[in-house]
Amino acid sequence: MATPEGRSLPFVGPEHVDVAVLETFPYEGPAQEIVTSTDEFSAVCPYSGLPDFATLTVTYVPGKSCIELKSLKYYVTSYRNVGIFQEHATARIAEDLFKVLSPARLTVETVYNVRGGFLTTCTVTLPTPSR
Repeated sequence: MATPEGRSLPFVGPEHVDVAVLETFPYEGPAQEIVTSTDEFSAVCPYSGLPDFATLTVTYVPGKSCIELKSLKYYVTSYRNVGIFQEHATARIAEDLFKVLSPARLTVETVYNVRGGFLTTCTVTLPTPSR
């Protein structure tokens, strides 16, 4: 869908997110909570092609492995030209990291810059708590 003026910047689909770059290293130690954050996350609005910028925070309790940070940076950077809704980006990151890490618990939070007067925060925690 184009903007009201009929303009849209080019972007690619979510299939271009590069999950293959994610690497882990073995963790042997007591249970601990690890928090890593970057204010350099960006993806693209799937309507206009304009960038959405966010602070991305990943919080997890490792199982047998931890995420290697350089690989996480490459993974996060692969979203830069991907057209994806903010909510879907947050969910996708959580799902991809959960598959790679198999942690005891993982939370991904994105706090997007204000757009259209709205501040949006998305949070996904896995595994999903039983109800």
